[in-house]
Amino acid sequence: MMNDRESRHQSDHDTAAYGRASGLPFVDVDPARAGVPVTQSMAAGGKIAFDATASMVKLALSGVADAICAGQSSKDALDSARLRAHRNVRVGRITRHIAQEDVPKHVKPKFSRVVALTDGALHILGLERPKIAIAALNPHAGEGGLFGRQDIDVVEPAISALREDGFDVEGPVGDMVFVKLRARQFDAVVAMHHDQGHIPVKLLGSSVDEKTGRMEALSSVNATLGLPIIRTSVDHGTAFDIAGKGIASETSLIEAIELAVTMSRA
Repeated sequence: MMNDRESRHQSDHDTAAYGRASGLPFVDVDPARAGVPVTQSMAAGGKIAFDATASMVKLALSGVADAICAGQSSKDALDSARLRAHRNVRVGRITRHIAQEDVPKHVKPKFSRVVALTDGALHILGLERPKIAIAALNPHAGEGGLFGRQDIDVVEPAISALREDGFDVEGPVGDMVFVKLRARQFDAVVAMHHDQGHIPVKLLGSSVDEKTGRMEALSSVNATLGLPIIRTSVDHGTAFDIAGKGIASETSLIEAIELAVTMSRA
């Protein structure tokens, strides 16, 4: 997202060539034209994605750009806390890409920071006193210790400490937590692990043709929290099986750009 300072800073970025395409400013990170096919995951494509990311970060840190918005990337080619959103359904996560059995030991050291980052993001979005629900780690929040004591011994004390620090948090909340979020009883949910947070957002944000069963679009976005810059991205992968066919949906990208604009204005 280039701002009006772009022209004053072009000379400061000799690592990338500036140009114009259709009246829009762009940075060419692949002047050698590697010729990467759009339908395959390969190392050359991963390098271009990395170089593009590095260029975006430099532009944002130097003040040339107010925010960055990333498209999809292949984790096979290119290997903090995040906030995912679909309309008013906003979800932060304590853990991300780790095995389910390892989740409990990561909760305590990351809990307070992720909740604070989520609260900060909600303030940026214009919520003066955001109310955050903490999803339970175990079924029924452990059912008094019957299904595990992590919610009692770790999550509840952490929530109490956050309340003392002025955060409006409630929990641990069981399997109705996302229904209550959708009913606007909360402004966001902090989930404990990857699928607990991803599944409801992607379910609500997916558009499916009822007749054919074909998924037509995904209307949800991602914001990476805890960075010195604003970064949003699409909430889907590369989908190499449909790349280049003209049938991919742009919905998530448009919403990611809109979220970046909203956050940068705030």
